[in-house]
Amino acid sequence: MKKITLLALLLVLYPIDAQNKFSSSKCAISFEASVPLFEAVEAKNNDVDCTLIPNKSEIAFTVVIKKFQFKRDLMQEHFNSNYMESDRYSKATFKGIIEKFDLKAITEEEKDFLINGKLTIHGKSRMITVLAKIKKVGNGIQVNSNFTLNTDDFNIEIPNIVIAKISKKVNTQIECVLN
Repeated sequence: MKKITLLALLLVLYPIDAQNKFSSSKCAISFEASVPLFEAVEAKNNDVDCTLIPNKSEIAFTVVIKKFQFKRDLMQEHFNSNYMESDRYSKATFKGIIEKFDLKAITEEEKDFLINGKLTIHGKSRMITVLAKIKKVGNGIQVNSNFTLNTDDFNIEIPNIVIAKISKKVNTQIECVLN
């Protein structure tokens, strides 16, 4: 009985240094693939899942492709059916490691971190490295990143009829607050 009581006390009193994980299903990813002198090609998805496991420095994102919203319905329809084939490739995922990440060192002041990981879009995976700005906000962690992707890297074909109107270089922005 004494052993059980001692074990219970140790478990209750054992200090927890860090939260096991931070997560959100309301992160935002936006992209822009516009070409000067033509209509803006841009969209935003506000329902992106993200999980950060601080003690492993792991971060993961899951994006439902059909949740990207465009200003024009026709653009959204072409994006889903012609370019992303979202019925076939319904999600994009990223799983990576934040280099030199230490939750104890995260403050209200933004710090730059490199994140290395595997990005899968349109059924094609690539290893990428992106710069992220991370800081503490309230009871959570804010992660922001801006980077460029190339449609050719993910076998996303842009039809010849619109190739001059859509950039193969896609400027991507992530804004996330994890609790």
